[in-house]
Amino acid sequence: MPVAKGTIQRLAQIPNVTISRDVPLSAYTRFGIGGPADFLVETSHQESFIEALLAVRDTEYTVIGDGTNLIVSDAGFRGAVLRFTARGITSHGSSISVDAGAELQALVDYAITAGLKGTETMTGIPGSLGAAVYGNAGAYGHSINEFVRSVRFFDGCAVQTIGNAECEFRYRESIFKRRKDWIIFSTDLELPPGQSEELRKTADDIMKIRLEKYPATMKCAGSIFKNLILAELPEAAQRQVPDRVVREGKVPSAYFLEQVGAKGIQNGGIRVADYHANLIYNVGSGTARELCAIIADLKTRVRERFRFSLEEEVQYIGFDTAP
Repeated sequence: MPVAKGTIQRLAQIPNVTISRDVPLSAYTRFGIGGPADFLVETSHQESFIEALLAVRDTEYTVIGDGTNLIVSDAGFRGAVLRFTARGITSHGSSISVDAGAELQALVDYAITAGLKGTETMTGIPGSLGAAVYGNAGAYGHSINEFVRSVRFFDGCAVQTIGNAECEFRYRESIFKRRKDWIIFSTDLELPPGQSEELRKTADDIMKIRLEKYPATMKCAGSIFKNLILAELPEAAQRQVPDRVVREGKVPSAYFLEQVGAKGIQNGGIRVADYHANLIYNVGSGTARELCAIIADLKTRVRERFRFSLEEEVQYIGFDTAP
């Protein structure tokens, strides 16, 4: 549904809002893929964001962060795309308050400098803090839910604050992923004390490993599929998993993808890495159509052989139906 002229006029009257027309969303995704949005609406002011959100409610709209885990249709998005861009980070003792638009890496660096432990294992994970909470991001056996004390968000009617338990965190899941109409504004975290030097070494070691796997110039979303909880797999699939690949009760999706020959397959400008079966990247000229085709192919291969379905970590925008 096109954005009505009256809606644009209302948006233009909201202070501290930037409105851009026909913006290529490829510039706002890690894949570097995606057609234009009719309108991109950005603000770092909470009150202005709420006004803008209310102004576009009667038209087609979506809210994005830094686009780390987004696949945008080649046709783009017919409507308004909103971004909350506040990036503030403040602390008091062991508590840190972070705006949703702040980069997760900025939080990691801030916490290390402050001598606060817990986020250093997330170094190198791209994206914003809001997206990290939304998808319960993590690495090396730790996820951000371990440190979240409360989350402040707009529920469509008012600004609310809920505690950790109410966020309903699970592996790569939260209530915000199920309630996409709840927009995260900020998060308060509680971190234990640590030694800055030790934390920085841990982070640097992890960053080195991450850059070997995901070079900074690679157009990808990191791992494309969620890892699997062993106990939740069909018994027949469980019996085929060697003990050596199980980590903390989880089985890497890459294991199953390797068994079905995923490594190195290519469709146009989209390729699965030769060294990591759960890493799909844009070689430079890939399209969303080609990317979705490879994802569908891999899901079909695993489902036909192991009798369960892989689940993507990525989110889709601008598609008439789910790919």
